[in-house]
Amino acid sequence: MDQKNHDAPHVDPHTGIATTGHEWDGIRELNTPLPRWWLGIFYASILWSIGYWVVYPAWPLLTDTTKGVIGYASRADISADMAQLKAQRAVQAAGMADATPAQIKADPTLFQIAMAQGKAAFGDNCAACHGVGGAGAKGYPNLNDDDWLWGGSFDAIMQTLKHGIRVAGNDETRVSQMPAFGRDGMLKRDEINAVANHVRELAGLPTEPKADLALGRKLFADNCASCHGEAGKGNQEMGAPNLTDAISLYGMDMASLTETIGNSRNGVMPAWGGRLDETTLKALTVYVHSLGGGQ
Repeated sequence: MDQKNHDAPHVDPHTGIATTGHEWDGIRELNTPLPRWWLGIFYASILWSIGYWVVYPAWPLLTDTTKGVIGYASRADISADMAQLKAQRAVQAAGMADATPAQIKADPTLFQIAMAQGKAAFGDNCAACHGVGGAGAKGYPNLNDDDWLWGGSFDAIMQTLKHGIRVAGNDETRVSQMPAFGRDGMLKRDEINAVANHVRELAGLPTEPKADLALGRKLFADNCASCHGEAGKGNQEMGAPNLTDAISLYGMDMASLTETIGNSRNGVMPAWGGRLDETTLKALTVYVHSLGGGQ
């Protein structure tokens, strides 16, 4: 009799509803059934999902997906919209196909179209690294100034966009190779520090109080001047930066400079020539050139 009473569900005396048997600090949980209207919607949703699986593409297969009874796919709508957009752009930018970026900039109508198309292409493909306004970040060039590794002319920008920087398998890609003077054992730590101080000296920045500037100048002349020039003005043919303008891709502070000199830097940029059509590349060239640093 005691066991039977113990197994019997507890009924809440206030509501008359059985409890679940769970209890926390003297509080019991009512075993309240779900509302019938809620259960109806739930079961109807299950039936609807089964119907959706049959009518629309829904299930992945090994190499494809189920097509559904009506064969509808949003991908087809997107493809149609993209084709329509390309057709509209082709009409608007008909003159851009045979024009150079310089000619496009000289034509007010083509320039306006190129700027709109170039801004859209920049936002889709370049802003992730260079920023929405092209201001760049550490390791990513600021496209608003006039400091260029390989030049800011229309032709130079187009070349960089088409073939990228250090793209494997692309014979026309931009390549500059600075030795890792520390990692390769060419310079010792104190020598790297002396060169870094001289680089700051070239840029008109304060140097460390005990810096051996004479040593830094000699080491720079022996190891760096062949690319950067004796005065540190750089060489765009080689992609060697100008060290006198206090603008550096990775920073002009001592820590950044010693890291660059000691271990070198090898930044990369995609080759957009295989991803964007020629007209879009021209528009993007004109847009980048117009950001403020074009030469």
